[in-house]
Amino acid sequence: MIAHDLVLSSGFLAFGRHCGVLDAIEDGIAAGTFAVDGICGTSSGAMVGALWAAGWPARRIADELSSQPPLRWMAFSGTPWRGLFSMKRVIAHLDQLLPPRIEDLPRPFGVGVVRPDGTAGLLTAGPLAPAVAASCAMPVVFTPVAIDGAPHHDGGALDRLGLTAWRAQRGVRPTVVHLVRRSAGPESGPLPEDVTVVHSERSGATFFSLGDLHGQAEESRLSAVETIGSLDVPSIASSG
Repeated sequence: MIAHDLVLSSGFLAFGRHCGVLDAIEDGIAAGTFAVDGICGTSSGAMVGALWAAGWPARRIADELSSQPPLRWMAFSGTPWRGLFSMKRVIAHLDQLLPPRIEDLPRPFGVGVVRPDGTAGLLTAGPLAPAVAASCAMPVVFTPVAIDGAPHHDGGALDRLGLTAWRAQRGVRPTVVHLVRRSAGPESGPLPEDVTVVHSERSGATFFSLGDLHGQAEESRLSAVETIGSLDVPSIASSG
């Protein structure tokens, strides 16, 4: 069995979409027909990916992230010229759910961010909750998140996948990309022919409501079953 790297794209509040794909992958792991060796996530992909890398099952992640509207996690910023809302509540909550540092996770994990110099980057070490929050910190909406004293924000603003930076560190490995249809940020551009891409529609979520998150998850699970089932992992398709 060949282990794959998993890359989860940015996508506005696309938690359900990512959970559905991970649910399908869990079926393959349970059947012994699929393995994940490393994970890279940006924005919502970083949020879901970090929880999954920490050992949370996909359906439990969906329940956790849909437990209240996103607006309940948002606090007004004291510096609105840098962003209307602060990520402090998000970081405090993630600190209760995740290991302290990226390198504490059992698998290699990368978080797509925009670095202080305005370029796209990938965090593979350091404090985990702030890294994930930074990756979700949309410019103007949220203030940047300080990591080692320097401001970082939403990686999806420049690079929705972080695939190039991930492969620069990991090398070229069998890779499954979950690409949520763009709602903001740059186009992802053509992807390498050697990656397997699972496509999902936008979440349709808002800060007031995530909508039918579990329905979104099921749609993306079925898409993943169809796509990943075309690989040499037939038990994923049969277990759905």
